[in-house]
Amino acid sequence: MKKIAAKLWRIIRGPMQWRVLWLWHSKFMVGVTGIVRDVDGRVLLLKHRMWPEGRQWGLPTGYANAKETFEDTIVREVREETGLTVKVCEQAHLKSGYKLRLEVAYEALYVSGRIKVASFEILEARWFSPDDLPEGVQESHRQLISRQRF
Repeated sequence: MKKIAAKLWRIIRGPMQWRVLWLWHSKFMVGVTGIVRDVDGRVLLLKHRMWPEGRQWGLPTGYANAKETFEDTIVREVREETGLTVKVCEQAHLKSGYKLRLEVAYEALYVSGRIKVASFEILEARWFSPDDLPEGVQESHRQLISRQRF
């Protein structure tokens, strides 16, 4: 049976192999978070409307769209939620294993713009010192903000 399966696999080649793999394997959503810092080392936090009461402050976060790099997701999410332009730097975090979701975080630098909260999802956006974060910041986001950089 294994020999037949291997022979069939070699016969179908290319796009058909990709279709079979797509059907066979799990599909994942990718949540992307940006640890956006300015030149003074402050971090951008957003007060998210849809997050649980008392835990609404957090980093810019969103889901990657099809054919979008994770870096582009950060740039898009920050622009949509705050009007700011950022430059994505190094990957800071990667986590899998939670249902069908993958989480990735990147350090990012503020480039330009003034905060303009126009998103339905966001109540407020402000810069904070990493040593003086507001009450209600998601614990996982506190850890990302205070992580040791290499």
